Amino acid sequence: MSKKRIVITGQGVLSPVGNTLATFWDNLIQGKSGITNITQCPTDNLKVKIAGEVKNFNPDEVLNKKDQKKVDRFILLGLGSATQAIADSQLQFSDEQVIQETGIILGVGLGGLPTIEKQAELYFSGKRVSPFFIPSIISNLLPGQISLKYPVKGPQFTTASACASGAHAIITAANYIQQGLCNRVITGGSESTICHLAMEGFASMKALSTNNENPQEASCPWDNRRDGFVLSEGSASLIVEDLDTAIKRKAPIYAELVGWGMSADAYHITSPQPKGDGAALAMKLALQQAQISPHKVDYINAHGTSTPMGDAIETQAIKTVFKDHAHKLMVSSTKGAMGHTLGAAGAIESLVCIKSLETQTLPCTLNLKNPSEDCDLDYIPNQSRETKVNYVLNNSFGFGGTNASLIFKKY
Repeated sequence: MSKKRIVITGQGVLSPVGNTLATFWDNLIQGKSGITNITQCPTDNLKVKIAGEVKNFNPDEVLNKKDQKKVDRFILLGLGSATQAIADSQLQFSDEQVIQETGIILGVGLGGLPTIEKQAELYFSGKRVSPFFIPSIISNLLPGQISLKYPVKGPQFTTASACASGAHAIITAANYIQQGLCNRVITGGSESTICHLAMEGFASMKALSTNNENPQEASCPWDNRRDGFVLSEGSASLIVEDLDTAIKRKAPIYAELVGWGMSADAYHITSPQPKGDGAALAMKLALQQAQISPHKVDYINAHGTSTPMGDAIETQAIKTVFKDHAHKLMVSSTKGAMGHTLGAAGAIESLVCIKSLETQTLPCTLNLKNPSEDCDLDYIPNQSRETKVNYVLNNSFGFGGTNASLIFKKY
């Protein structure tokens, strides 16, 4: 029996560079940065005072004020992008069959860390902890809240694999559809952890850029000046669907998901394997499933976090997989503009890949002025590029040595 073909029929996004798909894409193509000074918490005692915040988000548009007090911000952002994607996909939940054959699988890396911080402050000052504390922070309450807003009754859970969470959610959704467990899935990822605990935790690891003086230049993947990633928040949702079902209901079809691969480094809790073996294996498995040779891939939206070690190792992994074609590939990291949205990154950057196929335009790597010696690929520096693309690949890697790669094809 032939495998079911998987297509994307809906998209939604809330990000540091835009709160609709159109503004998100326009700002990326124009090379605008979403990195600014932090406004969500006092920064007097923080070593790092910059982040990529979602600006001008109105939670009243997704949840009433009373219920907003019962959820962390990552859930509100997830509700926002899911609402956009469902509307974009023209999904109607008036039919019981549609309700039962639709699932929700979303990636969340850290969950409700800001709420944990606030509730701990209440507790240690002798005040009452909110009865809504636990359901407001656990990651699976994001799909839970979506299923309360929309009556979806298919599989419903989260994936939690650090910065690969969003990519793993999309892969899991595609596997569920191919296995016949549902016909479509609201998938993607959401993250919002701009608070003292997260900022100081990542800063103590020396994972963050300390370029507080120049926020918009702090994230500079592959550049000699890179000194760590910029923490960001955001959410992206995709409607991933069986092709036959999508055609039957006349849904818009934006791209086809043709390959995916997952692997583990089995090396270190936070550092990637020095030769990029795990990352290379994820890309090889994705190519194998897509049944295409490496030279068919036109563009890679890289993990590219702007860390000294990670960017060089990903470059090595790409060379291992693509060999001579590596220097013909176009590669960019949109984290130069947006920073790193952790568990949402794989989902947000999948939207970048899909828009690249749709518009035949590739976003640039912002702030790349002087590539380091060990980063020698075509990273599309500072200016977007119009070109022909048929296959694009998205990489996501996470702490714990977890790797995921996705391949999308022009539909």
